[in-house]
Amino acid sequence: MRFVYLVRHCKAVGQAPDDPLTPEGEAQAVVLGEFLAGRNVDRIVSSPYRRAVQSAQPLAERQGLAIETDDRLVERVLCAGGNPDWLRMLAESFNDPDLCYEGGESGRAAADRGVAVLAEVRAHPTARATAIVTHGNLLALMLQTLDPAFGFEQWQGMTNPDVFRVSFPSRSGERIWHLARYGGGGA
Repeated sequence: MRFVYLVRHCKAVGQAPDDPLTPEGEAQAVVLGEFLAGRNVDRIVSSPYRRAVQSAQPLAERQGLAIETDDRLVERVLCAGGNPDWLRMLAESFNDPDLCYEGGESGRAAADRGVAVLAEVRAHPTARATAIVTHGNLLALMLQTLDPAFGFEQWQGMTNPDVFRVSFPSRSGERIWHLARYGGGGA
């Protein structure tokens, strides 16, 4: 059986690509690394954003792994510029995956790029347990693809960090995947 751990990054100072983890987020990353090392993670694929890479760093150091970055794991842009009504807009985008605000990306387009990474990770010839480190909205959209019941309310309940395990049984006739939440990376 193969496992993929879908990870929301630890607490960060902001949303810009170069924003680092907070001191609390750095401590969370250490706990997250211990948690995932205990699950024998042998590959890490991450968003190139600083907060995601920093969240994966303790695991990489502990396991002696490289962090592979993939631009398809960057956070979804909901709309151009700041919008004070962004929360309502985000809720609407979960209900209509093709809704695309000006300067933004539809939920379907974002989910498709994230799920493409998941498919490639699943097809890797040697990795048995992979951590994919990404961002809250993209992760929620990926999870909604796996479980249509996962929506805006579940996104609101996510934590920094957060961990979901997707298992892929190897025997034919079994479900294609199984999803389990570990919440907060074991912290």
